[in-house]
Amino acid sequence: MRTGLALAALLLAVAGCDRRRNVGQGAYADRVAEAIPQIEKATGLKFKTQPRVEMRSRAQVREFLLRKFDEATPAAQLKNEEVAFKLFGLIPDTLDLRKFLLELLTEQIVGYYDPSTKVLYVVAGAPDDLTGITITHELVHALQDQYVNLDSIQNAKGNSDRQAAAQAVMEGQATYEQMQIMLGGDNLASRLPGGWDQLRQTIRESQSAMPIFGNAPMAIQESLLFPYLSGAEFIRQFEMHRGKASPLDTLPVSTEQILSESAYFGTPRDMPTDVVIPGPKDSTEDSMGEFGTRLFLFQHLKDHTASVGASAGWDGDRYRVVTAGTGGRGIVWVSVWDTPTDAAEFVDAMGQAIGKRYRTSAPTVSSAGVRTYSGSKRTVVITPREIGGRNVVIYTDVPAGASPSVIDPARITIGR
Repeated sequence: MRTGLALAALLLAVAGCDRRRNVGQGAYADRVAEAIPQIEKATGLKFKTQPRVEMRSRAQVREFLLRKFDEATPAAQLKNEEVAFKLFGLIPDTLDLRKFLLELLTEQIVGYYDPSTKVLYVVAGAPDDLTGITITHELVHALQDQYVNLDSIQNAKGNSDRQAAAQAVMEGQATYEQMQIMLGGDNLASRLPGGWDQLRQTIRESQSAMPIFGNAPMAIQESLLFPYLSGAEFIRQFEMHRGKASPLDTLPVSTEQILSESAYFGTPRDMPTDVVIPGPKDSTEDSMGEFGTRLFLFQHLKDHTASVGASAGWDGDRYRVVTAGTGGRGIVWVSVWDTPTDAAEFVDAMGQAIGKRYRTSAPTVSSAGVRTYSGSKRTVVITPREIGGRNVVIYTDVPAGASPSVIDPARITIGR
């Protein structure tokens, strides 16, 4: 999910930036000419060619978004993802995800950079102050596109965690450098009282500016904020560790590497473990990543500290939507953990999350530590297991009465 629109401008507004400019229709070229050397100085990269800036009507922008949305996520694929999000309890069962996301993406559109045409489009009639901010932000994306293929990143399939990590670099760099430029190069951290968490909360509370975003499910809000805020913090750390080296040269490959300083900057880098679930692949199979694991736990625990702590030992995962019983939908989620303690902490947190979500009684626990929960017409089994010397947790959630034995654990493959 990528807004890159009013959200980026709102980041600056709530950060206290008051250096607004009036950018009229005839002043785009002047604004671009002014911003380019500032962006080159901030990023250490030079524009190979100067981007074009064109105006579009709001109707044209919506048509573009519809086309790009369907190209990146066909309706059938998005419907499958909707099923998975609902099985994880991340969105309401009644939500039409495609309709909602389109409304969200078109809310207060200001401008966007299109990698396929290499043009930065500005929406006609957008507020002048937001237009100036958006041009700077999207120019950073235009620069990035001259060094990496943004289209290939945006259209990557099969590993949402890796895609989210790359997106965090792109949006994080655009947000961080944009804010540094707008604040006159001042130390950004000192201008953010309460840090990124306070900024996140302020944005969430700004419903008058973005009512659709303000009323979105928590998981959607956080997924939209992640690349901007966590990505900007990653860029701050990158500049601290690597100076003027470019983060585009070696992109992070997991959200763990975005969230954990040691995972990316440590030696050796903490690479995610590959997980292969046995059996025929369902149309919906993907990875949650450390960020998605946090979201799942926080959705049900409503405890930030516990959710962060229980997901910190993540080392890889894969989930699959399955058919269980008489056509009912279930989900199996296999995750790998750094240590036995990390796995045990995750199992305990998952148990609490399931207890609150389904209002179950205490689980039955086998001699091997397998926990089985029953409630709200669902059966959930959490299985801690060692596979290939690695600490693995298998989570299965199926309709009550259906067999939770939807995969053969002995055939799960764990590797780098």
